[in-house]
Amino acid sequence: MAAAWRGGPLPALHLATLDGGRVHLPHDFSGRPLLVNVWASWCPPCIEEMPELDRFAREQGTEGVQVLGLALDEPDAVRAFLERVPVRYPLAIDAPGPADAGVRLGNPRGMLPYSVLVSADGRLLKQKIGPFEPGEIDRWAGP
Repeated sequence: MAAAWRGGPLPALHLATLDGGRVHLPHDFSGRPLLVNVWASWCPPCIEEMPELDRFAREQGTEGVQVLGLALDEPDAVRAFLERVPVRYPLAIDAPGPADAGVRLGNPRGMLPYSVLVSADGRLLKQKIGPFEPGEIDRWAGP
């Protein structure tokens, strides 16, 4: 199993979306930086930071940093959660486990939330375990 490391290329990940589609990392997001936030509906710190991620994604528009939420969770639990806490950035889903997408993105201990910043050409630039405080994401993911 290939796992990402800082400065290295992101491994190819093929992930399901809640509507039955697929996303392919890093290919589908190439050309602009990408922040991937790994979360779960049962994770209180994950839930706390989602409005901040949504704000950041909206402010980035179509030219700035892209945001992708990656839920390590059951699809029905994620759908129910999004009814209460909607977000406008795209979401993907993966089953949690020893080789899940979070692990492959460089988080071997599976701590959540976990975020990575990926360059426009698909290299892992930064990793963060734990939630973003208000305003922190702008400095962390900004130019």
